[in-house]
Amino acid sequence: MEDSDGEDPKETPELPLEILVYILSFLHAADRKEASLVCRSWYDASQDLRFQKNVTFSFPASAASLALVRGLARRPRCSLRISQLDGFSVSRSLLLEVGLCLGSKVDSLALPGSSITEASLLALLPRLTSLRRLDVRGLDSLFMSGAFLSREEHRRQVRSALSGLEELDLSDLRYLSDLTFNRLTGCTPRLRRLSLAGCHIAFEFDPYRGCPVGAVEDSSALLSLRNLRRLLVEQRSTLRALDLSRTSITPESLRIIAQVEGLVLEELHLQGCKELTDYSVEALVKHQPRLLRLDISSCTELTSRSVEAAAQGLQALTHLSLSRDWRITEKGLAELLSVSSLVSLDLSECLHISGTELVKGLKGPNAARAELQVLNLRSCTYLRDLAVFSLTQLLGDSLRELDLTSCVNVTDLSVCAIATYLQKLEVLRLGWCKEVTDWGLLGMVQKSLCEPDDEMGDRGPRFTRMFGNMGFFQPPRMPFEERPKLLTQRDLQQFQQRAGASLLALKRLRELDLSACGKLTDSSVTQVVRFPELQRLSLSMLPELSDASLASVGRSCRSLTSLALSHCPGVTDRGVAQAAPFLHRLQHLHLSCCNNITDSLPYRPSFLQDVVPADAALQTSENAGRLQV
Repeated sequence: MEDSDGEDPKETPELPLEILVYILSFLHAADRKEASLVCRSWYDASQDLRFQKNVTFSFPASAASLALVRGLARRPRCSLRISQLDGFSVSRSLLLEVGLCLGSKVDSLALPGSSITEASLLALLPRLTSLRRLDVRGLDSLFMSGAFLSREEHRRQVRSALSGLEELDLSDLRYLSDLTFNRLTGCTPRLRRLSLAGCHIAFEFDPYRGCPVGAVEDSSALLSLRNLRRLLVEQRSTLRALDLSRTSITPESLRIIAQVEGLVLEELHLQGCKELTDYSVEALVKHQPRLLRLDISSCTELTSRSVEAAAQGLQALTHLSLSRDWRITEKGLAELLSVSSLVSLDLSECLHISGTELVKGLKGPNAARAELQVLNLRSCTYLRDLAVFSLTQLLGDSLRELDLTSCVNVTDLSVCAIATYLQKLEVLRLGWCKEVTDWGLLGMVQKSLCEPDDEMGDRGPRFTRMFGNMGFFQPPRMPFEERPKLLTQRDLQQFQQRAGASLLALKRLRELDLSACGKLTDSSVTQVVRFPELQRLSLSMLPELSDASLASVGRSCRSLTSLALSHCPGVTDRGVAQAAPFLHRLQHLHLSCCNNITDSLPYRPSFLQDVVPADAALQTSENAGRLQV
């Protein structure tokens, strides 16, 4: 082919695959997907193994998914999440295709929302010889009859394939019994993680009435504590993580599990186990001192004794969740923060937490103190600006994620402190902090808000002897009487000329939640919500927000993958049309209850052009698009 001058065109030399892979490594996943469509060599580079880590292909059971499964055969490894499987021919054909085309290439398999037969699963499992994770949570149809893996031939085939399985999720199985549990776990001798969350386990009733193990047949009616303990004894050399959340485990049962000789747990989840007491946590800490992750959230009987026990006995603890433990107070938190390995602390909905002991623990004389990276204080209504200010100073070098959602006493002072000291912050949630205004986001806090009396707590009503009101208490100010001072054009010019600590200082921000901060307007959103690397943004329930803010967000935050604008009456079709051309990576757009959004958009967002009905689409963790209107 010749060009217009009649000369032979010069061929562009092809770059080596290694150089293309290196170049693509600097791109976001969505951009890398677009680059893979340029040519064959770019596509091959985008399929390099370094880009395939932690990628799960999620799709429903349909005839259209058969071609997808055949296409995945070109990949060396893959993880699958197949939903809506049933006993009909389409589901059986899909599972057979997975076994034939992928087989030994499947690392992880999850079957949520499915209802398949034993024959369908037994036709697939023997072919998955490299499976490392199996998720059959809620798959009651498999265990309802009690005949699962009843034949020795089937058990031998499954045992040969699942001998290397490391993670098994059996959560929310209503009909799991000792008999079916032993058959399945007998095929998985090297488990590292086991989840029985939400299962019906008989912790207080022994169906064998004290008979020794092996003397009677396994129960086909229920799953017993004795049988669970037998598994822990058999696999104690490999088992490191156990999830018993939302079960009726008792303090004595937890002590029996913790005392299994040779069992060294590193991760234990007990969320929603409402019968646990401080005694059970003390026994757990005594017998399992090497725990790294402990989740005792929603255990409503626990008090600060459990916090003190964890602080004294778990010196290697890295993640601790105390969410919704309503009886926990400040006591013990200072000692907890002396655990130098602690990096994540969840105190959300602990209603008695004010932050005083947290500050005390971080200021303590002990040189070894926690370098928290994640701190969740959601709905801690006693938290005030003084505590937030101190915490930001003390955690400025380490904190990456801060959640202050529904901390109703947090004001602009806290926002300025966050912008000043938490320069490495990546996730900030300030939803429902209704006292946050434009001034805080702009870093222009009024001096009248900085009075020290405001930080000394509520002193109660003031007694006055003014004429006409003699001898009566001065009534408190009502929320509707406190209208924020509106920003003027002169104020915005001062903001642009000063080098203050506005929200713009958080250059590493990846997620920002400002939902229901009703005093925010376009004045601050258009000026400070300018983060090139921001991926998730929530501006829902902001009545003063208009198309100007949406257009500014589109131009300044082009890496967004999720944008929430629900209940924003000022957003219209025009704003969406102005922002959409810049948001090429957007996957989720929430516009519910935006009454001015219609079905006649003047510009159709490009990210919506690829969205098709769910029964015919591949929805991966990287490219799933969703529009909620």
